[in-house]
Amino acid sequence: MSLTTCNVHFSQQSNKIVYLSRTLYNQLKLAGKRSIRLKLGNVVITAAVRQLRRAGNHMYLSAGVRNSVKVPKTGNVYVLSTGEGEIQMGPLVGILTDTIQPSDPYPFGARSGFIKQIIRSGAHKAYIFGFTPSDINWQKETVNGYFLNAQGGWYRKVVPLPDVVYNRLPNRKAETMPYISSVRERFVKRRIPIFNWSFLNKADVYRLLDNDPEALAHLPESVPNPTAAKIKEMLEKYHFIYYKPGGGSLGIGIYRLTYQPGRGYYVRYRKGNQNVLQRFASFQLMMRMLQARHGSRLSQYVAQQGIRLIEIDKCQIDFRFHMHKNGRNQWVPAGIGAKKAGRGSVTTHVKNGGSLMTPEQALSRTFGSQANEILERAKRVAVKLSESIERNYPHRLGELGLDIGIDKSGNVWMFEANAKPGRSIFKHPALKSEGKASVSYIFEHCMYLSRFQEGDSP
Repeated sequence: MSLTTCNVHFSQQSNKIVYLSRTLYNQLKLAGKRSIRLKLGNVVITAAVRQLRRAGNHMYLSAGVRNSVKVPKTGNVYVLSTGEGEIQMGPLVGILTDTIQPSDPYPFGARSGFIKQIIRSGAHKAYIFGFTPSDINWQKETVNGYFLNAQGGWYRKVVPLPDVVYNRLPNRKAETMPYISSVRERFVKRRIPIFNWSFLNKADVYRLLDNDPEALAHLPESVPNPTAAKIKEMLEKYHFIYYKPGGGSLGIGIYRLTYQPGRGYYVRYRKGNQNVLQRFASFQLMMRMLQARHGSRLSQYVAQQGIRLIEIDKCQIDFRFHMHKNGRNQWVPAGIGAKKAGRGSVTTHVKNGGSLMTPEQALSRTFGSQANEILERAKRVAVKLSESIERNYPHRLGELGLDIGIDKSGNVWMFEANAKPGRSIFKHPALKSEGKASVSYIFEHCMYLSRFQEGDSP
């Protein structure tokens, strides 16, 4: 296999001819070929091939060719020689999402800016577009995708089904719709890799890792749908626990339950814009309050062992590790944000009064000269945990957000794993370059999954 880039031009001829500059013809190992099989996405056509005397790597596609293959635009793109006179343009990368209130400048609502970043990261290398489930025509096996022009505006083009799909459907509700499951399964049936299959439920993550000793060493005890007796037992054992919804996000609905012998039970939580602390004389009174607030929804809650995390100004610190698969199919930490809880807050979320800092800032204030050693250890653990989740998960993953804690002894703990992590840590001025790296890793992994690589296919 031979991979290179070329500059694609459109000619006005109606017949099916591909003109290649002599350099490109030779690089693609087409010596003696008078016709080629040209592929884009899932479409393959046979076309005559002719050489041009022009310096550099250039490909001219006649109208007959580009209309048949549905090439979306001119400009630089990768081209892969797969042998036997077949060459593939692309890769054709689709970003699957949805939106509630589309508009011309923002066809994907609040996610439009992020999708633009991904498209720009692969500019002059691949054909990348955004699309929603309703943009797919399964009968014709095409997608009416959203592409970016040179000025940053959106335009639509019908292209073949993509070589790879990056799933960024926006919320859990959208993903549970039967038609969404059908969309994902149809891609799998056509052997089109789709990664970040769905959001992860907290209880599901704990079950996935329940028989993985390497991961268990870094997991606090976590019990899905615990009985009242189990909650009482955990409080007596650990003195405080977190009680949180299995499918929640942004810290909504989380309680910190504390037991102080001789003084009673304390519950800390967020109500509206306020942090609330309540004391109960008995365990039964505390559970009655939780039952009154949530009723049957408590069956979806998880009780998790409390860990004494490092603190700054008596406020606990945890970390978001934004993990990616790279172009070699390896897990790497693209960005790490340290989150300091707001005074009296049960979580470190910025919306709940928390603040963001770099891991170096947080760890140097708590571990001094050992800060770098602790950070490197946490990175290694994050990679191992990502590998463990992937090993035990039935679908393809390419990105994870790990909520990591470090206790006062330097031990590393994982509290949650998110398959579609938010990107708020990259808003920190010191983490902007990590934000760019994160986007680059997404494109790299798309290249890997679409098999646009030198040498043997993965």
